[in-house]
Amino acid sequence: MNTVIAFVLIFGALVFFHELGHLIFANRAGILCREFAIGFGPKILSFKKNETVYTIRLLPIGGFVRMAGEDPEVIEVKPGHNVGLLFNKGNKVEKIILNNKEKYPNARIVEVENADLEHNMFISGYELGEEDFLKRFDVSETSYFIVDGQEVQIAPYNRQFQSKSVGQRIAAIFAGPLMNFILALVILFTLGLIQGAPVDDPRLGQLTDDGSAKSSGLQEGDVIHSIEGESTSSWTEVVTIIRENPEKELTFEVERGGEILSYEVVPKAAKVGEETIGQIGAYNPVDKSFISSIKYGFIETYTWTKEILFGFGKLITGQFSIDMLSGPVGIYDMTDKVAESGSLNLLRWAALLSINLGIVNLLPLPALDGGRLLFLFIEALRGKPIDRQKEGIVHFIGFSLLMLLMLVVTWNDIQRLFL
Repeated sequence: MNTVIAFVLIFGALVFFHELGHLIFANRAGILCREFAIGFGPKILSFKKNETVYTIRLLPIGGFVRMAGEDPEVIEVKPGHNVGLLFNKGNKVEKIILNNKEKYPNARIVEVENADLEHNMFISGYELGEEDFLKRFDVSETSYFIVDGQEVQIAPYNRQFQSKSVGQRIAAIFAGPLMNFILALVILFTLGLIQGAPVDDPRLGQLTDDGSAKSSGLQEGDVIHSIEGESTSSWTEVVTIIRENPEKELTFEVERGGEILSYEVVPKAAKVGEETIGQIGAYNPVDKSFISSIKYGFIETYTWTKEILFGFGKLITGQFSIDMLSGPVGIYDMTDKVAESGSLNLLRWAALLSINLGIVNLLPLPALDGGRLLFLFIEALRGKPIDRQKEGIVHFIGFSLLMLLMLVVTWNDIQRLFL
């Protein structure tokens, strides 16, 4: 049960902050965001705040922010339609009732002659009982359709995604992956404050109870001046000497309280892959200061980003098999293993997943943020957008292939773990 909770919390946080980035920058650009969703498929929970409906959906495979204008508007008012109109205090149409008009006795019934609900915001038509007079009704920019009793906000063109500048649209799309990197940075910074940021000093950090360092008399805080007569000025040098000498007695000269002391230490042999290395059961020194923690957050984020990009490079060049990729099942299994090692390691795992999500979304593949950014960059170079219908087909095909890849990866996870 603890693993389920950990997985849900981590997944929810990663998707939430990713989509929050989209939502914040879309709102700043004035884009109407109809829905903020975590997950796909049937709705489990939903509520509305301001203009946006917030939903949690059944399938934990991502999320989305539905911005007006990204997809064709599904509700249209055409000539010949009978609609009910409700007005605000400024005598502008506030609600357009498309069916069940009998439930709204105060509505004025109009047979539509013409309508523009994107640019000029008006409806013209013949009001019931006054069919000889064509009337024009101004529509508020914050008006709603009412369909089956449900309100759907109308999106004027200036509230739609495609009406914004290329820069604003790029910012709204890029903000999602950016928030994943920021989240990872914040998590790693927090770990730096809690655990301390590693310092490359020749000073002993925490000692393990079963390590040869403690049994030989060394203490936390000892400054190592030399090992076997070889001077040491950094933790890296200390580790290198110890690793290269498993099961060999080494003379440590350390400074403690202003006094130079000497100890004989035998590093225990440990197998790492095919290599046998020496270990004495000592952690590197750490610094829990605010500045060091900030620096640690940036360095770790950069290091993990580089490692993940290197892994994708191997996948492209064929050095990395698709069978080695993990989907939700594999991530759940790994989360289970990491959760057993403690909450701090679980936080580090969440940071790694957040960086991975940010990078994956920036790949220039259809249906991903990177694919949408690619189309926007092409538009910026061409000076005009690519046909929206053609772009929509590309993204639909890309999404279908992405779902197919997800199924393949999930099946590989199941085979690897259960079969």
